[in-house]
Amino acid sequence: MRTLVLAFIVSLFSTQAMAASGGVHLDSVEIDITDQASLQRGAKTFVNYCLSCHSASYMRYNRMAKDLGLSDEQVENNLMFASDKIGETMTVAMRAEDAQKWFGVTPPDLSVISRSRGTDWLYTYLRTFYLDESRPMGTNNLAFKDVGMPHVLWEQQGYMAKDDHGELVEATAGPMSTYEYNQMVGDLVNFLAYIGEPSKLQRMELAKWVLLYLALFFLVAYPLKKAFWRDIH
Repeated sequence: MRTLVLAFIVSLFSTQAMAASGGVHLDSVEIDITDQASLQRGAKTFVNYCLSCHSASYMRYNRMAKDLGLSDEQVENNLMFASDKIGETMTVAMRAEDAQKWFGVTPPDLSVISRSRGTDWLYTYLRTFYLDESRPMGTNNLAFKDVGMPHVLWEQQGYMAKDDHGELVEATAGPMSTYEYNQMVGDLVNFLAYIGEPSKLQRMELAKWVLLYLALFFLVAYPLKKAFWRDIH
C-alpha cells in the first residue's frame, strides 16, 4: 500500500513539473551563488543581452558590486548602460508602451524570475530556441511555446531547428561550441538565481558562525549536562 501511495505522489509531482515546463524535459543546471567569477560572467551577459528589454528593479548596482567582489568603478565602467548613478536599480530605458507595440507584450521584470520559473526551466528555455517561420520573430521555444521573445543569444549559439522527430538539431552554427554556450547560459542563470534572493549570501555567511557557536556551546553544555545528571543519580 505504501509503495502505491509513494508511486502516486511521485507521478503527481512529475506531472505537475511537466505541465509547468510545457511538457519538455528540463535539463539540470548547477547553481552556486558563492562563485563570484560565475556571477560576474552572468552579470556581463545579463546587462549586454537582457537589460535592454528586461529590468531587474529589485537589484541595485552598488549592492551587486559588493556581492560580486567588484568596485563601484568597475560596475560603472562595464555594467551600467541604462543608469547614471551606482545606487540606482537595474531598470531599462525602453518604455512599456513601445515594448507592447514591438513585442506584443511588456517584457517582465526578471528580479524574481528564477524563483517563479525555477533555474532548470530558465536553463532549458535559453537553450531550446528553434527556427519557426510561422512566428513573428522567426523563432519558437520548446519550454515556452509561441513565446514572443526573440532568440537574443543567437549570435553565440547559432540557430537550431526541429528534425522529423521533434528533436533540435543545429541549423546554423554559432561561434561558441555547445559546451561554451551551455556554460554562458549556466552563468546567466546563476546570476538570475542570485538577484532573485541576494540576501541568501548573507544568510549562508551567517550560517557558518551559527554552526561554530553551536559546536562550541556543545563542548560546554555536554560536560555540564553529565555533571548535573551525575548528582541526580
